[in-house]
Amino acid sequence: MKFNELNLNPDVIEAISHMGFEKATPVQEMAIPKILDGSDLIACAQTGTGKTAAFILPTLDQISREHQKETSVLVIVPTRELAVQIDQQIQGFAYFTPVSSLAVYGGGDGQDWVQQKKALSMGADIIVATPGKLISHLANGYVKFDKLKHLILDEADRMLDMGFNDDIMKIISYLPVKRQSLLFSATMPPEIRHLAKNILNNPFEINIGLSKPAEGVLQAAYLVYDTQKIKLVKSLINNKDSLKSILIFSSTRKKVFDISIALRNKEYEVAAISSDLEQDKREDVLRSFRSKNTKVLVATDVLSRGIDIKEIDLVINFDVPGDAEDYVHRVGRTARADATGMALTLINEDDMYKFHKIEQLIETEIRKLPLPNELGEGPNWDPKFRPQKRGGFQKRGNSKNSGRKPDFNKNKNKGRKPFNKGNKKKD
Repeated sequence: MKFNELNLNPDVIEAISHMGFEKATPVQEMAIPKILDGSDLIACAQTGTGKTAAFILPTLDQISREHQKETSVLVIVPTRELAVQIDQQIQGFAYFTPVSSLAVYGGGDGQDWVQQKKALSMGADIIVATPGKLISHLANGYVKFDKLKHLILDEADRMLDMGFNDDIMKIISYLPVKRQSLLFSATMPPEIRHLAKNILNNPFEINIGLSKPAEGVLQAAYLVYDTQKIKLVKSLINNKDSLKSILIFSSTRKKVFDISIALRNKEYEVAAISSDLEQDKREDVLRSFRSKNTKVLVATDVLSRGIDIKEIDLVINFDVPGDAEDYVHRVGRTARADATGMALTLINEDDMYKFHKIEQLIETEIRKLPLPNELGEGPNWDPKFRPQKRGGFQKRGNSKNSGRKPDFNKNKNKGRKPFNKGNKKKD
């Protein structure tokens, strides 16, 4: 279905056309008419299916027709990167309308706070906010949500994973009871169902492509020892002029910067991004990567959801992600919309069982590619092998390295308490 068939405001249609969009994606085609009708909605769709436009366009249509110069729409998101991205998309779609928007998130300076306070008290039409920072403003008593008509929770499953459930319910206590509520999520665990029951009124439900990578993603994996990973990545990206944009995911912030240093090359730019970076620096890094000035970006899962960077040629999972859903979001950074792309995962011995569980979830056996000859042989595929537990040793299955002495130095940090775990909700 084309956007001009969805009964949207002509000014919105003109902006869509200028941005190069013509046909609605399935989630947009299903969600937009229901939102225009005023229904509450719960939508479950994988990354890259156009969820953001599915809720921006109909709410933008409604407030542009009845512009009241009050905050009409509140979008709550888990991270500042996603808040900035959605705000930018709103500005694009609203170009020919009088609608204003602002992203509210932490990590800025005093001037950012002043600008956010003004928007929340004077009434920007659309506010896109992270929970923690919005609560800080609400506590000061100047936020005006009495005319709010639409509440949108985006990446709701991620927000619950980050511990924002109580914050969300507190924010909702400040909102008018009579409103339209929309919940968008990539997965639908029981916690999301419970949240939807508490905040939605007889919602229309959409389920599209749950827990499956996009068809355009070509998936493969390498079986490697940790000592082979950097050498393998270099062999994959060096002298590959056809690869203009490469995104590498790793499990920790420290690893991200170690990898970026190891991959530095005079022929192309390599950058690293994680929650350690100041907000303005993170935006600079993303801007350079989007414009293809930076060829290789190494990141934690801060970029695995919601950040729409088009035309990424290759995604590399330097580490197997913590759970199967994270894998889907990581590889979903490539092959956006109708494009194609490749996603490669580096699997060490301890991650084989975890990767096997990912294959079961997505109902696909990922092809295991041979290592380049110069790297030697990697471990044999043994999906039943479980990592060693502290205080004992577990015998391998049929691995060719069965009986090898354990590397005590490799695991010397296991068991330590995570540093400053309370920062998990930081936004």
